[in-house]
Amino acid sequence: MSEAPATQMIADFQQTVRRIETELAKAVVGHEDLVRNILIAFFAGGHVLIEGVPGTGKTLIVRSLADVFNLSFNRIQFTVDLMPADITGTRMVMDRDEGRREFVFVEGPIFSHVLLADEINRSTPKTQAALLEAMAEQQVTVAGTTYRLAPPFFVLATLNPIEMEGTYPLPEAQLDRFFFKVRLTYPTHNEIQRIINTTTTTVVPDLHPVFVHAEAPEKVMALRTLVREVMVAPQIEEYIAALIHATIPAGAKYVNAADTARTMLPKDDFVNRYVSFGSSPRGGQTLLLGAKVAALLNGRANVSYEDVDRVAVPALQHRLVLNFAAEAENIDPAIIVERILQSARKLRR
Repeated sequence: MSEAPATQMIADFQQTVRRIETELAKAVVGHEDLVRNILIAFFAGGHVLIEGVPGTGKTLIVRSLADVFNLSFNRIQFTVDLMPADITGTRMVMDRDEGRREFVFVEGPIFSHVLLADEINRSTPKTQAALLEAMAEQQVTVAGTTYRLAPPFFVLATLNPIEMEGTYPLPEAQLDRFFFKVRLTYPTHNEIQRIINTTTTTVVPDLHPVFVHAEAPEKVMALRTLVREVMVAPQIEEYIAALIHATIPAGAKYVNAADTARTMLPKDDFVNRYVSFGSSPRGGQTLLLGAKVAALLNGRANVSYEDVDRVAVPALQHRLVLNFAAEAENIDPAIIVERILQSARKLRR
Protein backbone atom coordinates (compact mmCIF):
# COMPACT_ATOMS: atom_id res chain seq x y z
CA MET A 1 0.00 0.00 0.00
CA SER A 2 1.36 3.43 -0.92
CA GLU A 3 1.97 6.14 1.63
CA ALA A 4 -0.71 8.73 2.32
CA PRO A 5 -0.48 12.00 0.35
CA ALA A 6 1.57 14.70 2.07
CA THR A 7 -0.12 17.77 3.50
CA GLN A 8 1.40 20.05 0.84
CA MET A 9 0.22 17.77 -1.96
CA ILE A 10 -3.33 17.88 -0.59
CA ALA A 11 -3.18 21.67 -0.32
CA ASP A 12 -1.94 21.94 -3.91
CA PHE A 13 -4.81 19.69 -5.07
CA GLN A 14 -7.35 21.87 -3.26
CA GLN A 15 -5.83 25.04 -4.69
CA THR A 16 -5.91 23.62 -8.24
CA VAL A 17 -9.59 22.69 -7.98
CA ARG A 18 -10.47 26.09 -6.52
CA ARG A 19 -8.71 27.80 -9.43
CA ILE A 20 -10.59 25.59 -11.90
CA GLU A 21 -13.95 26.36 -10.31
CA THR A 22 -13.16 30.08 -10.17
CA GLU A 23 -12.32 30.15 -13.89
CA LEU A 24 -15.39 28.08 -14.83
CA ALA A 25 -17.61 30.46 -12.89
CA LYS A 26 -16.62 33.22 -15.31
CA ALA A 27 -18.47 31.42 -18.11
CA VAL A 28 -20.89 29.08 -16.32
CA VAL A 29 -23.65 30.64 -14.24
CA GLY A 30 -24.72 28.48 -11.30
CA HIS A 31 -24.54 24.67 -11.38
CA GLU A 32 -21.83 24.63 -8.68
CA ASP A 33 -22.72 21.14 -7.43
CA LEU A 34 -22.83 19.74 -10.95
CA VAL A 35 -19.44 21.25 -11.79
CA ARG A 36 -17.99 19.80 -8.59
CA ASN A 37 -19.35 16.33 -9.48
CA ILE A 38 -17.85 16.55 -12.97
CA LEU A 39 -14.46 17.48 -11.48
CA ILE A 40 -14.67 14.59 -9.00
CA ALA A 41 -15.29 12.17 -11.87
CA PHE A 42 -12.53 13.76 -13.96
CA PHE A 43 -9.85 13.39 -11.29
CA ALA A 44 -11.06 9.88 -10.45
CA GLY A 45 -10.54 8.87 -14.08
CA GLY A 46 -14.18 8.24 -14.96
CA HIS A 47 -16.69 9.52 -17.53
CA VAL A 48 -19.90 11.48 -16.94
CA LEU A 49 -23.40 11.24 -18.35
CA ILE A 50 -25.29 14.55 -18.18
CA GLU A 51 -29.06 14.63 -18.45
CA GLY A 52 -30.72 17.96 -19.12
CA VAL A 53 -33.04 19.87 -21.38
CA PRO A 54 -31.60 21.90 -24.29
CA GLY A 55 -30.19 25.34 -23.63
CA THR A 56 -29.16 24.82 -20.01
CA GLY A 57 -25.42 25.02 -20.66
CA LYS A 58 -24.21 21.45 -21.16
CA THR A 59 -21.93 22.26 -24.10
CA LEU A 60 -20.68 25.45 -22.44
CA ILE A 61 -19.64 23.58 -19.30
CA VAL A 62 -17.67 20.96 -21.21
CA ARG A 63 -16.02 23.42 -23.56
CA SER A 64 -15.05 25.71 -20.68
CA LEU A 65 -13.64 22.75 -18.76
CA ALA A 66 -11.34 21.83 -21.65
CA ASP A 67 -10.21 25.46 -21.98
CA VAL A 68 -9.42 25.76 -18.29
CA PHE A 69 -7.44 22.51 -18.30
CA ASN A 70 -5.72 23.56 -21.54
CA LEU A 71 -6.56 20.18 -23.07
CA SER A 72 -7.70 19.32 -26.59
CA PHE A 73 -11.46 19.26 -27.10
CA ASN A 74 -13.83 17.79 -29.69
CA ARG A 75 -17.60 17.67 -29.93
CA ILE A 76 -19.64 15.00 -31.69
CA GLN A 77 -23.31 15.63 -32.43
CA PHE A 78 -24.88 12.18 -32.39
CA THR A 79 -27.48 11.57 -35.10
CA VAL A 80 -29.21 8.48 -36.43
CA ASP A 81 -26.93 8.31 -39.48
CA LEU A 82 -23.66 8.64 -37.53
CA MET A 83 -21.39 5.63 -38.13
CA PRO A 84 -18.63 4.21 -35.88
CA ALA A 85 -15.95 5.31 -38.38
CA ASP A 86 -17.23 8.89 -38.05
CA ILE A 87 -16.09 8.72 -34.41
CA THR A 88 -13.03 6.50 -34.37
CA GLY A 89 -11.56 7.41 -37.76
CA THR A 90 -10.92 5.29 -40.85
CA ARG A 91 -8.26 4.22 -43.33
CA MET A 92 -8.02 6.21 -46.54
CA VAL A 93 -5.99 5.78 -49.73
CA MET A 94 -3.31 8.45 -50.01
CA ASP A 95 -1.05 9.25 -52.98
CA ARG A 96 2.67 9.00 -52.29
CA ASP A 97 5.84 9.73 -54.26
CA GLU A 98 6.43 7.97 -57.56
CA GLY A 99 2.74 7.29 -58.03
CA ARG A 100 2.50 4.93 -55.07
CA ARG A 101 -0.68 4.64 -53.06
CA GLU A 102 -1.10 3.33 -49.56
CA PHE A 103 -3.66 3.18 -46.78
CA VAL A 104 -3.25 5.81 -44.07
CA PHE A 105 -5.26 5.99 -40.86
CA VAL A 106 -7.06 9.29 -40.40
CA GLU A 107 -7.98 9.93 -36.78
CA GLY A 108 -11.57 10.67 -35.85
CA PRO A 109 -12.79 13.23 -33.30
CA ILE A 110 -12.47 10.70 -30.49
CA PHE A 111 -8.74 11.41 -30.50
CA SER A 112 -8.90 14.28 -28.02
CA HIS A 113 -8.49 14.70 -24.28
CA VAL A 114 -12.01 16.00 -23.59
CA LEU A 115 -14.84 14.71 -25.77
CA LEU A 116 -18.42 15.93 -25.71
CA ALA A 117 -20.80 13.25 -27.00
CA ASP A 118 -23.90 15.36 -27.52
CA GLU A 119 -27.27 13.56 -27.35
CA ILE A 120 -25.73 10.11 -27.35
CA ASN A 121 -29.17 8.47 -27.37
CA ARG A 122 -29.87 9.72 -30.91
CA SER A 123 -27.38 7.37 -32.60
CA THR A 124 -27.73 3.65 -33.26
CA PRO A 125 -26.49 1.04 -30.77
CA LYS A 126 -23.58 0.19 -33.09
CA THR A 127 -22.23 3.74 -32.92
CA GLN A 128 -22.89 3.99 -29.18
CA ALA A 129 -20.92 0.78 -28.68
CA ALA A 130 -17.92 2.19 -30.55
CA LEU A 131 -17.73 5.11 -28.14
CA LEU A 132 -18.35 3.02 -25.03
CA GLU A 133 -15.66 0.54 -26.05
CA ALA A 134 -13.17 3.37 -26.38
CA MET A 135 -14.22 4.66 -22.95
CA ALA A 136 -13.57 1.28 -21.36
CA GLU A 137 -10.40 0.30 -23.22
CA GLN A 138 -8.85 3.74 -23.86
CA GLN A 139 -8.18 2.62 -27.43
CA VAL A 140 -9.83 2.03 -30.80
CA THR A 141 -9.27 -0.76 -33.30
CA VAL A 142 -9.58 -0.06 -37.03
CA ALA A 143 -8.88 -2.68 -39.71
CA GLY A 144 -7.15 -4.90 -37.18
CA THR A 145 -4.81 -2.19 -35.89
CA THR A 146 -5.13 -0.81 -32.37
CA TYR A 147 -4.60 2.89 -31.70
CA ARG A 148 -4.18 4.14 -28.15
CA LEU A 149 -5.98 7.27 -26.98
CA ALA A 150 -3.68 9.80 -25.37
CA PRO A 151 -4.37 10.21 -21.64
CA PRO A 152 -6.22 11.82 -20.05
CA PHE A 153 -9.29 10.76 -22.02
CA PHE A 154 -12.53 12.15 -20.59
CA VAL A 155 -15.99 11.73 -22.10
CA LEU A 156 -19.01 13.79 -21.16
CA ALA A 157 -22.11 12.43 -22.87
CA THR A 158 -25.44 14.23 -22.80
CA LEU A 159 -28.99 12.90 -22.80
CA ASN A 160 -31.93 14.99 -23.91
CA PRO A 161 -34.97 13.86 -21.83
CA ILE A 162 -37.48 15.33 -24.31
CA GLU A 163 -38.31 14.36 -27.90
CA MET A 164 -37.61 10.70 -27.25
CA GLU A 165 -39.22 9.50 -30.49
CA GLY A 166 -36.69 7.81 -32.74
CA THR A 167 -33.98 7.64 -30.09
CA TYR A 168 -31.97 4.66 -28.86
CA PRO A 169 -31.83 4.66 -25.04
CA LEU A 170 -28.60 3.31 -23.61
CA PRO A 171 -29.00 -0.21 -22.18
CA GLU A 172 -28.48 -0.53 -18.43
CA ALA A 173 -25.27 -2.51 -18.99
CA GLN A 174 -23.84 0.40 -20.99
CA LEU A 175 -24.99 3.02 -18.50
CA ASP A 176 -22.80 1.19 -15.99
CA ARG A 177 -19.77 2.34 -17.99
CA PHE A 178 -20.32 5.91 -16.84
CA PHE A 179 -18.71 6.92 -13.56
CA PHE A 180 -21.42 9.47 -12.66
CA LYS A 181 -24.81 10.41 -13.98
CA VAL A 182 -25.75 13.99 -13.15
CA ARG A 183 -28.81 16.07 -13.92
CA LEU A 184 -28.61 19.62 -15.20
CA THR A 185 -31.57 21.47 -13.70
CA TYR A 186 -33.19 24.69 -14.85
CA PRO A 187 -31.39 27.81 -13.59
CA THR A 188 -33.00 29.89 -10.88
CA HIS A 189 -34.66 33.27 -11.50
CA ASN A 190 -31.53 35.20 -10.52
CA GLU A 191 -29.31 32.89 -12.58
CA ILE A 192 -31.45 33.37 -15.69
CA GLN A 193 -31.17 37.13 -15.20
CA ARG A 194 -27.37 36.84 -14.99
CA ILE A 195 -27.26 34.60 -18.07
CA ILE A 196 -29.21 36.95 -20.30
CA ASN A 197 -27.20 39.90 -18.98
CA THR A 198 -23.74 38.38 -19.55
CA THR A 199 -24.35 36.58 -22.85
CA THR A 200 -25.96 39.37 -24.89
CA THR A 201 -23.08 41.86 -24.89
CA THR A 202 -19.75 42.12 -26.65
CA VAL A 203 -17.87 41.01 -23.53
CA VAL A 204 -16.50 37.45 -23.81
CA PRO A 205 -15.36 35.63 -20.64
CA ASP A 206 -11.57 35.36 -20.54
CA LEU A 207 -10.74 31.94 -19.12
CA HIS A 208 -7.18 31.47 -17.91
CA PRO A 209 -5.80 27.91 -18.17
CA VAL A 210 -4.56 26.41 -14.92
CA PHE A 211 -1.86 24.39 -16.71
CA VAL A 212 0.69 25.11 -19.42
CA HIS A 213 -0.51 23.40 -22.62
CA ALA A 214 2.48 21.10 -23.04
CA GLU A 215 2.39 20.04 -19.39
CA ALA A 216 -1.39 19.73 -18.96
CA PRO A 217 -1.78 15.97 -19.66
CA GLU A 218 1.13 15.09 -17.38
CA LYS A 219 -0.17 17.33 -14.58
CA VAL A 220 -3.65 15.83 -14.78
CA MET A 221 -2.33 12.27 -14.67
CA ALA A 222 -0.19 13.14 -11.64
CA LEU A 223 -3.28 14.43 -9.82
CA ARG A 224 -5.17 11.26 -10.74
CA THR A 225 -2.34 9.21 -9.26
CA LEU A 226 -2.54 11.29 -6.09
CA VAL A 227 -6.25 10.42 -5.77
CA ARG A 228 -5.48 6.69 -5.69
CA GLU A 229 -3.00 7.20 -2.86
CA VAL A 230 -5.69 8.38 -0.43
CA MET A 231 -5.98 5.98 2.51
CA VAL A 232 -9.12 3.89 3.13
CA ALA A 233 -9.91 2.14 6.42
CA PRO A 234 -11.37 -1.40 6.32
CA GLN A 235 -14.64 -0.22 7.89
CA ILE A 236 -15.12 2.24 5.01
CA GLU A 237 -14.64 -0.55 2.49
CA GLU A 238 -17.16 -2.66 4.41
CA TYR A 239 -19.58 0.27 4.44
CA ILE A 240 -19.32 0.67 0.67
CA ALA A 241 -19.90 -3.04 0.14
CA ALA A 242 -22.96 -2.80 2.40
CA LEU A 243 -24.35 0.11 0.38
CA ILE A 244 -23.98 -1.89 -2.83
CA HIS A 245 -25.72 -4.91 -1.28
CA ALA A 246 -28.48 -2.65 0.05
CA THR A 247 -29.43 -1.71 -3.53
CA ILE A 248 -30.14 -5.37 -4.38
CA PRO A 249 -33.74 -6.46 -3.64
CA ALA A 250 -34.37 -9.46 -1.42
CA GLY A 251 -34.83 -12.63 -3.44
CA ALA A 252 -33.26 -11.16 -6.57
CA LYS A 253 -31.69 -13.45 -9.14
CA TYR A 254 -27.95 -14.10 -9.25
CA VAL A 255 -27.50 -13.31 -5.55
CA ASN A 256 -25.47 -15.34 -3.08
CA ALA A 257 -28.08 -15.60 -0.33
CA ALA A 258 -25.62 -16.74 2.35
CA ASP A 259 -23.31 -13.80 1.68
CA THR A 260 -26.17 -11.27 1.55
CA ALA A 261 -27.07 -12.17 5.13
CA ARG A 262 -23.76 -10.60 6.24
CA THR A 263 -24.70 -7.11 5.13
CA MET A 264 -24.81 -4.43 7.83
CA LEU A 265 -27.77 -2.60 6.25
CA PRO A 266 -31.33 -3.98 6.28
CA LYS A 267 -33.23 -4.09 2.98
CA ASP A 268 -35.37 -1.01 2.44
CA ASP A 269 -39.00 -1.58 1.46
CA PHE A 270 -38.50 0.75 -1.51
CA VAL A 271 -35.71 -1.49 -2.80
CA ASN A 272 -37.79 -4.66 -2.55
CA ARG A 273 -40.83 -2.98 -4.07
CA TYR A 274 -39.33 -0.99 -6.93
CA VAL A 275 -35.87 -2.37 -7.84
CA SER A 276 -35.34 -5.29 -10.22
CA PHE A 277 -31.53 -5.24 -10.27
CA GLY A 278 -29.17 -3.40 -7.93
CA SER A 279 -25.76 -1.88 -8.51
CA SER A 280 -22.86 -3.86 -9.90
CA PRO A 281 -19.45 -4.02 -8.16
CA ARG A 282 -18.41 -1.22 -10.53
CA GLY A 283 -20.68 1.00 -8.44
CA GLY A 284 -18.56 0.19 -5.41
CA GLN A 285 -15.39 1.12 -7.28
CA THR A 286 -17.01 4.41 -8.24
CA LEU A 287 -18.03 5.12 -4.65
CA LEU A 288 -14.51 4.57 -3.37
CA LEU A 289 -12.69 6.56 -6.06
CA GLY A 290 -15.20 9.40 -5.88
CA ALA A 291 -14.91 9.44 -2.09
CA LYS A 292 -11.11 9.66 -2.38
CA VAL A 293 -11.42 12.82 -4.47
CA ALA A 294 -13.97 14.21 -2.02
CA ALA A 295 -11.54 13.53 0.85
CA LEU A 296 -8.77 15.49 -0.90
CA LEU A 297 -11.16 18.36 -1.55
CA ASN A 298 -11.91 18.39 2.19
CA GLY A 299 -8.21 18.50 3.01
CA ARG A 300 -7.83 14.94 4.25
CA ALA A 301 -5.64 11.99 3.25
CA ASN A 302 -8.22 9.42 4.34
CA VAL A 303 -11.80 8.67 3.32
CA SER A 304 -14.70 9.27 5.72
CA TYR A 305 -18.31 8.03 5.71
CA GLU A 306 -19.42 11.52 4.68
CA ASP A 307 -17.18 11.39 1.60
CA VAL A 308 -18.89 8.18 0.49
CA ASP A 309 -22.35 9.65 1.11
CA ARG A 310 -21.37 12.76 -0.86
CA VAL A 311 -20.93 10.82 -4.11
CA ALA A 312 -23.50 8.06 -3.62
CA VAL A 313 -26.39 9.52 -5.66
CA PRO A 314 -24.46 10.39 -8.85
CA ALA A 315 -22.52 7.11 -8.55
CA LEU A 316 -25.49 4.76 -8.08
CA GLN A 317 -28.67 6.28 -9.50
CA HIS A 318 -28.02 5.10 -13.06
CA ARG A 319 -26.97 1.64 -11.90
CA LEU A 320 -30.37 0.69 -10.46
CA VAL A 321 -32.82 -1.07 -12.79
CA LEU A 322 -36.34 -0.21 -11.65
CA ASN A 323 -39.49 -2.19 -12.39
CA PHE A 324 -42.85 -1.19 -13.88
CA ALA A 325 -44.28 -0.35 -10.46
CA ALA A 326 -41.60 2.30 -9.98
CA GLU A 327 -42.34 3.79 -13.39
CA ALA A 328 -46.08 3.82 -12.72
CA GLU A 329 -45.59 5.60 -9.40
CA ASN A 330 -42.93 7.98 -10.74
CA ILE A 331 -40.23 6.72 -8.39
CA ASP A 332 -36.78 8.10 -9.19
CA PRO A 333 -33.61 6.03 -8.53
CA ALA A 334 -32.11 8.98 -6.64
CA ILE A 335 -34.93 8.71 -4.09
CA ILE A 336 -34.08 5.08 -3.43
CA VAL A 337 -30.37 5.85 -2.99
CA GLU A 338 -31.22 8.66 -0.57
CA ARG A 339 -33.41 6.31 1.50
CA ILE A 340 -30.57 3.79 1.73
CA LEU A 341 -28.21 6.55 2.90
CA GLN A 342 -30.71 7.69 5.53
CA SER A 343 -30.86 4.16 6.94
CA ALA A 344 -27.07 3.97 6.93
CA ARG A 345 -26.71 7.25 8.81
CA LYS A 346 -29.10 6.07 11.51
CA LEU A 347 -27.04 2.93 12.07
CA ARG A 348 -23.81 4.94 12.31
CA ARG A 349 -25.13 7.10 15.16
